[in-house]
Amino acid sequence: MILVTGATGNVGRHVVDEVLDAGRKVRALTRDPATAALPVDVEVARTDAMPLDGVESIFLNLSVFWTGLGDLLPRASAAGVRRVVMLSSAAALDEDPDNELAAHHRGAERAIEDSGLEWTFVRPGEFCTNALGWRDEIRSGEPVRNAFAGAAMAPIHERDIAAVAARALVTDDLVGAAPLLSGPESLTHPDMVAIIGAAVGRPARFEEITEAEAREAMLSRPYMRPGLVDVLMRLRATSVGRPAEISPEVERITGRPGRSFAEWAADHAADFR
Repeated sequence: MILVTGATGNVGRHVVDEVLDAGRKVRALTRDPATAALPVDVEVARTDAMPLDGVESIFLNLSVFWTGLGDLLPRASAAGVRRVVMLSSAAALDEDPDNELAAHHRGAERAIEDSGLEWTFVRPGEFCTNALGWRDEIRSGEPVRNAFAGAAMAPIHERDIAAVAARALVTDDLVGAAPLLSGPESLTHPDMVAIIGAAVGRPARFEEITEAEAREAMLSRPYMRPGLVDVLMRLRATSVGRPAEISPEVERITGRPGRSFAEWAADHAADFR
């Protein structure tokens, strides 16, 4: 039995499918089992119940535990859980003490290492799904606005993250590993906006704004905090004019090339129409 947290989320939903395809049982955790719409052969439970009986491995989406892991790790050890595969972040490699995103992920990684459980930390960089934040602008024909138009990144498809995580859950190949994941190409936001426009069959535009304007827009979102905005602004500023590094790990681990942003845009075209 493999426990999947955040099982209806962007990554977790695909982890469920990958683990089922590998012939393993899945217990999927979600805030509302009644609306989960998961396959019929999946056992569904509430996240706050966290049933661990019979569980061998846990897929831990850290965003589900943003305020801390609580007693999850000692409970898992006591229940006989063998392994934790955590969806971490490439940010964990940043040792800047002011990077709260990095500190959050490193703290969780250290807690899991100290628990005595087997572990794998999956460390993706930019998610393709971050582009879903542009839905309203692209649907309405308005330009996508942000600072640092020349900042490059290598966004990764959520299905590739899930494929790597599932490999860590159902095999021993990645025990004690922390693979850094990226997509297969270096792109800027103007590149990504144009690719989405091609996928939906309607031109989409990018408009560069100042850092101050971008900061104000980000702070208007309820889930954004000043410290996190500072980190994101710094990362974008330092990425201008520098091609993003491409990690070979998705292909090495899964045996196939990572999915392109154009493939992601085609998969999600309906979200932008």
